[in-house]
Amino acid sequence: MTPVSLKPLEAQRLVAGGATLVDVRDADEHAREHIPGALNMPLAGIADMPAPSGPVIFHCRSGMRTAANATRLADAVPGSPSYILAGGIDAWRTEGLPTTVDRGQPLEIMRQVQLAAGGLVLLGVILGFLMTPLFFGLSAFVGAGLMVAGATGWCGMATLLRRLPWNRRTLAA
Repeated sequence: MTPVSLKPLEAQRLVAGGATLVDVRDADEHAREHIPGALNMPLAGIADMPAPSGPVIFHCRSGMRTAANATRLADAVPGSPSYILAGGIDAWRTEGLPTTVDRGQPLEIMRQVQLAAGGLVLLGVILGFLMTPLFFGLSAFVGAGLMVAGATGWCGMATLLRRLPWNRRTLAA
């Protein structure tokens, strides 16, 4: 059964009545900002979710991840009513509902990948025009890496960035 979509105020009412709110975003996203009381259960491990005692409301950042995986989420909680928070935590925040923010946490890994990849492509193009066309190879290399990441789901740059010192804090949070 496909989960029903709920607006933030409806979701808040259900949570106040005992529903479990499940954040399907990765741990680094959850550490930076989350809805108080939300259980962090990344989408990759959703099948291992403990059986809930009542209704479950799933959410992500914008609602797109939960909508795209609606059947998978419902299958993770058989026998329990399941819902999706329409618009995710972004809509929750827009409604003026509380979130816990820790700006001391690093940016989400995918945002770091976007910044690093964009910077390297731009650098390759600038150096290619100003110094030698060989630097266009840097842009091609980064583009090829992004294509591999899109095709396989494995991103070498994200793997590397996760190991950098500023990203170790989320493991302890």
